[in-house]
Amino acid sequence: MNTERLPADIVLAANRIGPHIRETPLDHSPYFSELTGANVYLKLDNLQHTGSFKLRGAFNKVLSLTPDERKAGCVTASSGNHGAAIAYAMKKLGVTGVIFVPEQTSPTKVDAIRRAGGDVRFFGTDGLDTENHARAYAGENGMAYLSPYNDEQVVAGQGVCGVEIARQLSHVDAVFIAVGGGGLIGGVGAFLKSVNPDVEIVSCQPEASAVMTESVKAGEILDLPSHPTLSDGTAGGIEAGAITFELCRDLVDRYVVVTEEQISHAMREFIDSHHMLLEGAAGVAIAGFLDVAGDYKDKNVVVVICGGNISRETLKKVI
Repeated sequence: MNTERLPADIVLAANRIGPHIRETPLDHSPYFSELTGANVYLKLDNLQHTGSFKLRGAFNKVLSLTPDERKAGCVTASSGNHGAAIAYAMKKLGVTGVIFVPEQTSPTKVDAIRRAGGDVRFFGTDGLDTENHARAYAGENGMAYLSPYNDEQVVAGQGVCGVEIARQLSHVDAVFIAVGGGGLIGGVGAFLKSVNPDVEIVSCQPEASAVMTESVKAGEILDLPSHPTLSDGTAGGIEAGAITFELCRDLVDRYVVVTEEQISHAMREFIDSHHMLLEGAAGVAIAGFLDVAGDYKDKNVVVVICGGNISRETLKKVI
């Protein structure tokens, strides 16, 4: 992937998807600022249409398809949020397609995909198996495959979150982002470092599925098992040859891994202090920051609240 060109591609994506997405607020958090001694800002992508940052990459990808590709239809794989975003974008743009999800996907997220107009089908128990099946299905049926993260247009679309952050806060010292496949942190990191090379990009992952963290440590994409986690949106393996591996290796300055107890605690703190919902992956970013907050006293810290799609059952478990 041409990382030098990526910031320019992100600016193009911002112009392309602007009419279709919501510029989400960057809210100062008095609670987390007082708790940690840092100046904490929350990028509220839980307030995005479909309740997740994934809509950014989905729209940028679907808008980049040729007329013939749109006519043939699309296939994607998702643990939920990417699927709902693709379904929403396809419906808005008059494109049809199929969305494969792992068998254990949250019913809330499956319902969200269906409400957005998606044709949902189940396959596999690990996100990587679902992706491989969806890619093969697309090839066999002459349809375009829309990766959740392993795609330059998707990464550029997610990077628009970084464009907004740079516009909303003049100086950012560090950004904490939950990582699954790495599309969000790759896009946001590429853009923010093009504006300020000294900004610290921090990856946050659950201990139960820290595949990217371990892969970067090993210098190659590893095939590791993932265990049940509140952060279902980041769980699962990484596709072989994924462009996001190099982005994480080159752009991420720090990796933080957190326990389920830390994630649950962070989610409760956010719900109690900010009176809105967040999903497990967003809890991972907060938990990651709280774990190392002592290093960021008096610094401007942004925590990306990447989504708000949580089931009642999970919410009950957390609170």
